[in-house]
Amino acid sequence: MSDLPHLASRVFGTPLLIARAKLEVILGVLGPRLAGGTLEPLEPETDPPPLTSVTVEKIAVVSVIGTLVSRSGYLDAASGLQAYGDIADAIAAAMDDASVRGVILDVDSPGGEVGGLFDLVEQIQTIRGASAKPLWAVANESALSAAYAIASAADRLYVTRTGEVGSIGVVAVHVDESGADAKAGFAWTFVFAGDRKVDGNAHEPLSERARATIQADVDRLYTEFCALVAANRGLSSEAVRGTEAAIYRGTLAVRAGLADRLGTLDLAIAEMAAELDRAVPARPITNPTPKRSLSMANETEQIEEQPREPQQATEPEQSGADPVRPNVPAPHAAESTAEANIAEKLRAEFAEVAAVATQAARLGVTVDAADALKKGIAPDALRRSVLDTLAARAEATTVIAAAPSTPAAGDSPIVRRAKERAATARA
Repeated sequence: MSDLPHLASRVFGTPLLIARAKLEVILGVLGPRLAGGTLEPLEPETDPPPLTSVTVEKIAVVSVIGTLVSRSGYLDAASGLQAYGDIADAIAAAMDDASVRGVILDVDSPGGEVGGLFDLVEQIQTIRGASAKPLWAVANESALSAAYAIASAADRLYVTRTGEVGSIGVVAVHVDESGADAKAGFAWTFVFAGDRKVDGNAHEPLSERARATIQADVDRLYTEFCALVAANRGLSSEAVRGTEAAIYRGTLAVRAGLADRLGTLDLAIAEMAAELDRAVPARPITNPTPKRSLSMANETEQIEEQPREPQQATEPEQSGADPVRPNVPAPHAAESTAEANIAEKLRAEFAEVAAVATQAARLGVTVDAADALKKGIAPDALRRSVLDTLAARAEATTVIAAAPSTPAAGDSPIVRRAKERAATARA
């Protein structure tokens, strides 16, 4: 645990964007060591899993997991830290990968350091703006504080039924070791130049001047944090401040405007794939005169028209006048074009229905593609039916367990703002 003092220097006396519960865990680990106790060293683990994985739908899933820090090189993989630079590199690589159609951030983090966070969010915004690929995020199971800042930069944010978002606040911790020093027989003397050089050191009680300096830094960062979230989520800074750094779980997060939809990572992948499939133009028809095609609407078969010679009208018998021939256009070009358009439309519908059935199966919903084609059910209607089934299933089993510090949804200014947005959308 030779890295523990380095970790302590990153925790004490500096602002953090981290959830209270995780901060207490860290303090519980560092406290005994600072008081002269001992800690068992962490057992080294195998190499951590790759930051990015790509699904069969060609969706890149980038993991944002664990405590977030500016740099993690000074601790091993067992520490559970993730560096902001690594997240930026993973998102950029996925966006640049020609085989990847979209990117989803799989977020399960209590937050972490301030240093590097605002730069990372700005990088994500730049990367997203330079690419036509969608960038979504899922709070799976937590996107708190610094992690929520990252998730808020996505085009769409999902939260699981028990997932947590929010904790939009800043905290700094000072530890006063002077009592422990006295018990251990230590007396610290600082020789320094510059009146503020040793303000806030751990071996003296925190002075009023040092407290005021730290508080001013925390307040400034809090203002920036609220402005960042407000801009990303389309809210006012006052509304974000109105959350008072509370944590919102599941449905409450959506109602508060801090998330867009209730859903799992699998659902987000399926919905992104479905939207990307709809956006892909149909392939051109290679055979402009198909032999036969089946109509989804009425099951009637369109049999290929055999080439025919243009028919000539019977010449009228007119004495003393030249015969007049009616101008009869050849039907081949118009009929071939019409058949090609019908075939192209049907092939696109067949492919889309099959894609919906495949995606539904991954989510545990059975879709009879052949029956859908037989009944003439449009792909969009079929997709809505699947999503309705999933939504009904989720609502039937939803259990909302809000944190004790979470305010009633109707009492928060951000809730009122979310309701206004919803009313505007319905209008």
